[in-house]
Amino acid sequence: MSDLLERLRGRGWRMTAQRRVVAEVLDGEHVHLTADEVLARATARLPEISRATVYNTLGELVTLGEVIEVATIGRAKRYDPNAHRPHQHLTCSGCGAIRDVHPVGDPLDELPATERFGFSVSGAEVTYWGRCPDCARTSTQPTPH
Repeated sequence: MSDLLERLRGRGWRMTAQRRVVAEVLDGEHVHLTADEVLARATARLPEISRATVYNTLGELVTLGEVIEVATIGRAKRYDPNAHRPHQHLTCSGCGAIRDVHPVGDPLDELPATERFGFSVSGAEVTYWGRCPDCARTSTQPTPH
């Protein structure tokens, strides 16, 4: 499980009922929900929550650095609560499912000095692409990403 709720409480983030529900929906391991999925799950818990509140709360969590906005080509942005645990993403090119992965080594070590073009490199985002077991069973045609 992510520790999103604990982190937010530790920051003294004002925990309204609406904000709490959004944070609870996002809290967990391998959670990468779209804003609409967050809205649907939040509405199931708190029917009076508005779309604007969900979207504004997601934006605030991203701005605070407590949630990572994950963009994949041709798909809706997803929100990852594991912002404080270094990881990469494994994405299904069929259905868009995303899993957190923790490869051994530092991706910065993989970029040779001759390819840095004088940049002072401070971070790297790596996305691994493939097909999840369900998509691999149902289709043998690769889906472009």
